[in-house]
Amino acid sequence: MIKETACYLLYASSLFSFHMVRAQSVIPLYEGVIPSARPAPDREYSRYERDSVLIVSKVSRPTLTIFLPAKDKATGAAVIICPGGGYTNLAMGYEGTEVALRFNASGIAAFVLKYRIPDDSFMTHKEYAPLQDAQRALQLVRSKAVQWGIDPARTGIMGFSAGGHLAATAGTHFAKDWIPNPDHITLRPDFLILIYPVISFQKPIAHVGSLENLLGSGASPEKIKEFSNEEQVTDRTPPAYLVHAMDDDAVPYMNSVLFAEALKKHHIPVEVYLYDHGGHGFGMKNKTSNVAWMDLCIKWLDHEHFLR
Repeated sequence: MIKETACYLLYASSLFSFHMVRAQSVIPLYEGVIPSARPAPDREYSRYERDSVLIVSKVSRPTLTIFLPAKDKATGAAVIICPGGGYTNLAMGYEGTEVALRFNASGIAAFVLKYRIPDDSFMTHKEYAPLQDAQRALQLVRSKAVQWGIDPARTGIMGFSAGGHLAATAGTHFAKDWIPNPDHITLRPDFLILIYPVISFQKPIAHVGSLENLLGSGASPEKIKEFSNEEQVTDRTPPAYLVHAMDDDAVPYMNSVLFAEALKKHHIPVEVYLYDHGGHGFGMKNKTSNVAWMDLCIKWLDHEHFLR
């Protein structure tokens, strides 16, 4: 009887969690024309990999999933989350939904961005399409700040792996509006959170898959430099929090170190947490360590006055 009761409680808890996730609002990122889009059928598809990891591929119609904290816990801070996937797919669960719910628990509004996967068959200038989506997410969230109970001046962007590259690109390429912006809403994120991010496309630390998927196999040195974000830091680049494992054999941890060094040269607040082990793609839980980087990240946000 005890075992049956425990199973029922577990089932009820799982069902509740499922409905909590399902209850979140998913909205199209754009109303009407999607910039840089070619006319093409929607070929998006999803699959589950090991440990029920949700992977979404061939994204051509971007969306934003809204996760708002309870009103009595809301701090007013907001973060846009860019899942990783090498610019070939998106890990929407453990680098998206799960992270958003953790932010909500700390009173932070979260928005999971399903950005477009670069593809010449359904977009022009594919290298700019993800950046357009990131800028549009910032624009949309800030335009709905009153409705969603957030402070547009405490709105940042976060990314994992290639999503970290996108977030870092949004934080270093905001001087130009890559989308229509008639209301002149600032497209500069207020802070960056970069988790085992792809930062540089320069050898020997470039993640070749992300480089080729975004820029193509024959990218010019000028284009490689443009999207090597450690070389695009200025005095206006936002403060950043970075996490990496030193044994990451997919995206070398020097990506995070070089970006942090560039920020320090411009006297921009930055903090880096380096795990000894953990490899690549561990999401919120590095099983090799008892240190929860998300807890440290929340403390950093508070220390930098983004939660007040």
